[in-house]
Amino acid sequence: MRERRDAVASAFQFLSRFPVKSDPGFSRDLLCRSVVYYPLVGAAIGGSVAAGAAVSVLVLPSLPAAVITLILWVALTGGLHLDGWMDSADGLLSYRSRERMLEIMKDSRVGAMGVLACVLLLLLKASLLSAWLDGGQYYELPLLLLPPIWSRWFMVRAMVRLPIARGDEGLAANFAGLGLSQERRALALAALLSLAAAAVPLALGAGLAAWPQHLAAAVLLPVAALACGTWAARRASSRLGGLTGDIYGALNELLETVLLLALVLIQYNLM
Repeated sequence: MRERRDAVASAFQFLSRFPVKSDPGFSRDLLCRSVVYYPLVGAAIGGSVAAGAAVSVLVLPSLPAAVITLILWVALTGGLHLDGWMDSADGLLSYRSRERMLEIMKDSRVGAMGVLACVLLLLLKASLLSAWLDGGQYYELPLLLLPPIWSRWFMVRAMVRLPIARGDEGLAANFAGLGLSQERRALALAALLSLAAAAVPLALGAGLAAWPQHLAAAVLLPVAALACGTWAARRASSRLGGLTGDIYGALNELLETVLLLALVLIQYNLM
């Protein structure tokens, strides 16, 4: 029980800015055990974002409510994954040699491509949130849990399935040697959390009218995360000779955005 509690605390401390009183320490073994609970961190972030969106949309039009919701979303992660997105953009979009791309990504300074990639990503996320809030009902808010749940599950899959670019160097090296059992446990947790989110309309009294959209989201978003994530991760791995910590963060940002897009498409086609 103590080991599980420490693993959960480590996952929250690493991936979020939630106040965690526990001090499990920092070790490679603990980081590897904590990946199982990445979807749980995603659910906590998604739940907080959904609550923030519910309050914001009550008193503001959809666009400013969406921007405030996005600010909360970024704050809950401390910009961790956005940093990986920007560094990855600087490296991969430089079209240099493998060694030079890795060197650029390691540089703490952000280049023009990283800034552009960040601005465009945030604009797209804000617009998708705005469209989704504008066309949605209160009982649909739990669906905001799904993008952060499945994007973080795919991070675990990428850690397990693809090689590390820098060998024993860098943050990604701490996750070397993860097994399929950890990926499967993370998948089971993600599926359980997704089904719980999809079932919320019943508890809120929405009736059967909400089920098609929620069930479609619970089924299609994991498929979209797997398909898009696999393509992007393999593309990055082929160019870098493996993945890095920055790429893990970039994959999370990419998939959150893709899954938000999927939610909007489901909403506008099943209304």
